[in-house]
Amino acid sequence: MISEGSSFVKGLVLGGAFCMLVTLLGHIKVGHGTKAHHHEHHHIQAPNKEDVLNLSEGERMELSKSIRVYCIILVKPKDLGHWAAVKETWSKHCDKVEFYSSENIKVFDSVALNTNDMWVMMRKAYKITYERYKDEFSWFFLAYPTTFAIIENLKYFLLKKDASQPFYIGHTVKSGDLEYVDAEGGIVLSIESLRRLSHVLEDSDKCPEQGGMIWKLAEDKQLAICLKYTGVFAENAEDSEGRDVFNTKSVGALIKEAMSTHPQQVVDGCCSDMAITFSGLAPNHMHVMMYGVYRLRPYGHTYNDALVFLPPAG
Repeated sequence: MISEGSSFVKGLVLGGAFCMLVTLLGHIKVGHGTKAHHHEHHHIQAPNKEDVLNLSEGERMELSKSIRVYCIILVKPKDLGHWAAVKETWSKHCDKVEFYSSENIKVFDSVALNTNDMWVMMRKAYKITYERYKDEFSWFFLAYPTTFAIIENLKYFLLKKDASQPFYIGHTVKSGDLEYVDAEGGIVLSIESLRRLSHVLEDSDKCPEQGGMIWKLAEDKQLAICLKYTGVFAENAEDSEGRDVFNTKSVGALIKEAMSTHPQQVVDGCCSDMAITFSGLAPNHMHVMMYGVYRLRPYGHTYNDALVFLPPAG
């Protein structure tokens, strides 16, 4: 009886010591783990307009031609109204745009992916994009058909970013230990990130087509997990004053929020002057945004933009 009690006490002591050791080891950050955590969250900003103006006219012209963006729009048959609106409005400003649909639809030209699973659609779209355009484009922008994008502002934001570096940019969100770019605001990948992604897509252990969890993760979270294995981490995009430029809500929703939280500074509290995306728009709102962004101009006012990005011919 005494022997059993003694063994029990020894077990408790040894167990407690082991738990303490595990706890201590858990708090020690070594090598790769520390580096990954350090890079886990970045705020990257647009160029300062004054810096761009200091460039020569020739340098500015060369820069404006060097930034070329390929746009990926993921669509389903139920999105036909949005699909048409995106096709008729902002997507024309991409250097090239292609619609990737869940199935073949005769009404619009698209790349049929033959799946309704959004993560599988995203995987296939990125894989096809890399295979076809890895030597033609350096920047790749993925959006849903409810997103409105101002491509010229995106190009300006990317002006001094090196596409040979692993950029994964947008509106970042934290979910537990995972930080990811919210697809509602659009996702930007550099060619280096897309190259790394194309390789990890082939590794079913690190980047499975169907997750092994009880519940299914959203496609934008799945993307972040796969990219994290390659050393690519989500980066929040901001203007030179620290305001978000990728928005996961519509202008109307953002203005309403600003009116309740910043009633004296509604515009400044709402949106950045160089916003790149707004989300959750109905098809008719797309056309209204197009009017406000590209057509409405006060006569007599002269615009002195640092750079001019021209849309593709036609």
